[in-house]
Amino acid sequence: MGIKEVARQAGVSVGTVSNVLNRPERVSGEVRVRVHAAIDRLGYVRSESARQLRAGRSRMLGLLVMDVGNPFFAALARGTERVAAHAGLGVMVCDSGGSAATEQAYLSLFAEQRLRGVLLAPAAPQSEPWETLRRPDIPFVIVDRVVDPKEACSVAADDVLGGMLAGRHLLAAGHRRIAYVHGPDHLQQVQDRREGLVRAVEESGLGADAVIDIPAEKLDVAAGRDAGARLIGLPVAPTAAFCANDLLALGVMQTAFDAGFRVPDDLAVVGYDDIEFAEASLIPLTSVRHPAGEIGRLAAELLLQEIEAPRSDQDHRHTGVVLQPELVVRRSSLRH
Repeated sequence: MGIKEVARQAGVSVGTVSNVLNRPERVSGEVRVRVHAAIDRLGYVRSESARQLRAGRSRMLGLLVMDVGNPFFAALARGTERVAAHAGLGVMVCDSGGSAATEQAYLSLFAEQRLRGVLLAPAAPQSEPWETLRRPDIPFVIVDRVVDPKEACSVAADDVLGGMLAGRHLLAAGHRRIAYVHGPDHLQQVQDRREGLVRAVEESGLGADAVIDIPAEKLDVAAGRDAGARLIGLPVAPTAAFCANDLLALGVMQTAFDAGFRVPDDLAVVGYDDIEFAEASLIPLTSVRHPAGEIGRLAAELLLQEIEAPRSDQDHRHTGVVLQPELVVRRSSLRH
């Protein structure tokens, strides 16, 4: 069903129907009612692809994250969507699965579809996958990774400080052997959180060997359970575990419970992100609060500014926003 049939049913011109759909302020109320009544009767749905072809630009933003199943990225997406909706835009959320190849495939798709702009949480290690967007001149903002403002706008939290907050808390509680349970080493967030933990250990007078690395294949609960089994199986088990995110921490605690360990008396656990499930856990989880919703909101606002800035504007400067994390102390790290 096309726009010509809507015009015929409403007794108006095709141009009038177009105005009702795109510039309703130009049409009288009585005519708008007739056109919308015809649309309802006919079940007409306008073609966004055709509209995009005429206008030369999309009404969609892209959001590419490493794991849509992670509550952190779900909260980030909600913050993004609220800003986009207010601007009359939609958000296409895609999952790279932490794969650099999948990430590149999605970025190429975004470029082919000429999305209005893209928010990217990079999975590729220490690289600039966003060059795929720069070539067709698609505005973008990097989320959850600090980048040089000469390269792009970015919004992230200070993960080194977050690691320090976790480390200082566990050291103040008397722990001298702390496991760092983490995901893939190439992720900047994983590296920064470990760096913060090591700094806290060294400023306490202990050597870096007080930190025991427990790698995990992924950043999810199953990987946390596996890492927890290796942790408690060490000849001299650490008395505390700092996990690179809350999902790993929840997995570690599950394994500890199953093995008869008491949390926090036998093993204190601190996570990262402060997702909703952290507080709802059987033993509420101490976590470094990573303001996901705020990151999503600020990143979307920066992206809209990038979209509005003329590409030839030599005075335009990228912005790097670094938010401060906060330690939220709960029972999982408080010894009786």
